[in-house]
Amino acid sequence: MVAGQVPVSGSIATMLSLRPPHISLSPPWRRRARLHGVPASRCVSTVAPAANPETAAASPASLSFPILVNGCTGKMGVSVAEAAASRGLHLVPVSFSSRERLDKTVQIGDTSIEIYGPSAREDVLSSVVDEFPDVVVVDYTAPDSVNSNAELYCKLGVPFVMGTTGGDRQLLYKSVQDSNNYALISPQMGKQVVAFLATMEIMAEQFPGAFSGYRLEVLESHQAGKLDISGTAKAVIACFKKLGVSYDMDRIVKIRDPEQQLEMVGVPEEHIEGHAFHLYHLTSPDDSVSFEFQHNVCGRSIYAEGSVDAAIFLYRKVQSEDPKRIYDMFDVLREGNMR
Repeated sequence: MVAGQVPVSGSIATMLSLRPPHISLSPPWRRRARLHGVPASRCVSTVAPAANPETAAASPASLSFPILVNGCTGKMGVSVAEAAASRGLHLVPVSFSSRERLDKTVQIGDTSIEIYGPSAREDVLSSVVDEFPDVVVVDYTAPDSVNSNAELYCKLGVPFVMGTTGGDRQLLYKSVQDSNNYALISPQMGKQVVAFLATMEIMAEQFPGAFSGYRLEVLESHQAGKLDISGTAKAVIACFKKLGVSYDMDRIVKIRDPEQQLEMVGVPEEHIEGHAFHLYHLTSPDDSVSFEFQHNVCGRSIYAEGSVDAAIFLYRKVQSEDPKRIYDMFDVLREGNMR
């Protein structure tokens, strides 16, 4: 069986069958897939609208500073680098790979980014800091690189945005705290999804126990290359637990098989290699009431743009010598100076 694949007759079918068959989940004019005969919401275009030249000058992206995108061997890193370049930031022409012997460059606009292996990280990053003392790093590498990369950033005093999920998160925060470095750490960089998470946290804080006794089923689908369970799903589940729901994280239905994503989840074929679908279904103890929360993302632009906003936010905090040193995307949203 393919990694991440679950039996069709298992918890997916049970979970999706909970939906009342007469409920339409998306407007009738939108093209839809079907989930076991039930209409499923589809993604709309993720292409950003053209910038308004009259408001461009007021955008926080009108400033420029050096940004090093670590992880340009992956699609997410490339997307962030492209977004940074389009926003007028200065791309530092280096990035790192988890593989030692890698002789390649990645072309982002007019910038050729040279890829270095793990053994060269400290020497190269030290040179970057010497040349660009106000550099900000954005990390989209791999879960097993999170802590070693963070320790290096903290050792050299380099502010960083950690967009990579996984790793030892407690150790990650401790590394930043002990070094007094600046960092923005978030399992989710999509601004609108973060706003949804903030809403969930507010509800959990103000109405604890509101869903006591309810059963929760969670499905998350991502491209096959995402090895870990969705950090966003974990964060939402934590809120539901505060709301009184009992849930074991091992029950998360994790979909990584393209065939299941197409046929059961309703992921558009063109986005099989880059998507994030989440479904949370709650049912009352007597089965008379159900609630459903869903957020589907196609492509990577929402995360790339959010990551650039996070880097701009962090740069401003460093320049102002803000006493707070560790931030998240909630802080970026509260600031309100995003593109």
